[in-house]
Amino acid sequence: MSATTIPTFEARAYAASSPTSSLEPLTITRRAPLAQDVQIEILYCGVCHSDLHTVRDEWHSVMPAQYPAVPGHEIVGRVTAVGSAVTGFQQGDLVAVGCLVDSDQSCPHCQAGREQHCAEQVLTYNSPDKHLGGVTLGGYSASVVVDQHFVLRVPAHLDPAGAAPLLCAGITTYSPLRHFGVTKGHKVGVVGLGGLGHMGVKFAKAFGAEVVVFTTSPHKRDDARRLGADDVVVSTSAEDMARHAGTFDFILDCVSAKHDVNALLWQLKPDGKMTLVGAPEQPLEVSAFSLLVGRRSLSGSNIGGIAETQEMVDFCGAHGITSDVEVIPVQQVNDAYERLLRSDVKYRFVLDMSTL
Repeated sequence: MSATTIPTFEARAYAASSPTSSLEPLTITRRAPLAQDVQIEILYCGVCHSDLHTVRDEWHSVMPAQYPAVPGHEIVGRVTAVGSAVTGFQQGDLVAVGCLVDSDQSCPHCQAGREQHCAEQVLTYNSPDKHLGGVTLGGYSASVVVDQHFVLRVPAHLDPAGAAPLLCAGITTYSPLRHFGVTKGHKVGVVGLGGLGHMGVKFAKAFGAEVVVFTTSPHKRDDARRLGADDVVVSTSAEDMARHAGTFDFILDCVSAKHDVNALLWQLKPDGKMTLVGAPEQPLEVSAFSLLVGRRSLSGSNIGGIAETQEMVDFCGAHGITSDVEVIPVQQVNDAYERLLRSDVKYRFVLDMSTL
């Protein structure tokens, strides 16, 4: 079916028209559900730092932004319609959509449940829209239509606003912890106590690990312990850094600003592993000796596949885990971006899309 013959409908949204413009109301076009599609009324959408990077075109060298840009990939909503071939969802279901809305579903990565590695992956926003042309438009909108394979079930007892950031911040931190087998008896460091870091603390603790938070902000000690941390290291203090040096099995680095990764690598025990999930704009400098001595490893991770994301949501349901959020009307999103740059949120903004 060509783009000219696909039925469509209009939806309200918030969009940026250029890298320097504010997000403003806009009416966008969505496709009506095809056979495999689920149509969702969006109730809540989390505000991710990736949203800000995209609308301001700060990742231009990697993924140039196209305008108008409608961000948002932490979506929770209700099913309002399903296509004729949909079997897993029905009207009224509480569901979610994360960072991916399509892939080729046939390559080795997709067949292994790792759609996040598919060369033909389609992101929830700012990816080529193979149905309507242009680019995909995200969750800062009243509704979205997504192939059923990329729709996730949300446990009914989870707070839907607190569940929204699980679709990016949640899976981004859950996936490497699960991949590297963090479990009871392990000692885990979480670097940075923000939108990603606070989820990393909750997951690592739920997996049974001893958890230590690394932060540059001494005033975050009490909150880190409230979230489950067993200890807090102020990384600007040489005395604090010396207390745990060489004792960590795994470190989850959630910092998106330039920082000293070598000092963190020396915190690992021999054969210890550190994974980056933050995305600093500037390159990080790594000393070979930080890795050679003790056979330490440094890796990166972005999100997870659809099956793993559903596993994460179910894990959160079983353990009562949600993100700590500040729910705001969509009209405050531009202020939220400025506050996000100041780290003035505990720990994730979520847009109440009923205010749209």
